[in-house]
Amino acid sequence: IYNWPGFPADGSQWNRLFADGETFSVGGVPAKVLFSPGHTLASITYVIGDAAFIHDTLFMPDSGTARADFPGGSAAQLWRSIQNILALPDETRLFVGHDYQAEGREPLWESTVAEQKLGNTHVAACRTEADFVALREARDRTLPMPRLILHALQVNMNGGRLPEPESNGRRYLKFPLDCL
Repeated sequence: IYNWPGFPADGSQWNRLFADGETFSVGGVPAKVLFSPGHTLASITYVIGDAAFIHDTLFMPDSGTARADFPGGSAAQLWRSIQNILALPDETRLFVGHDYQAEGREPLWESTVAEQKLGNTHVAACRTEADFVALREARDRTLPMPRLILHALQVNMNGGRLPEPESNGRRYLKFPLDCL
């Protein structure tokens, strides 16, 4: 959508690509990669000790789960990724990427696997993958396109780097008009 004919589709814009189950160290602390697609095709979870950094797969229990209608997203994959996260020990601390502060409560960023199993509004309401897919897809159809998604995608796709300066020395974010 950004008319980037030379854009690398091989992942070379990233410093390192991880495979599902791969381990690495943060300092001297071992970490493991848990592939968690659904919100996006490339969503991952980092499991480090008794903590998991779960990106946008789950939110705080009162906010439910991430939308699955982004490029490469899939409600069915999201369900399976959530099940993998909920298979971690109940005491595993889960750190979310966003908090939507349901009912105006103070911001939160941490829950546990046990708390998510008991109280996540989307997970607890669904007994099967089919139930979850129906719920998630119906909800996603009601959500507007995020206000800054077209801006953010072009930076995210490029490993967090801003576009290269153009001939006048300025950097530009493209805004494709026909995507609205």
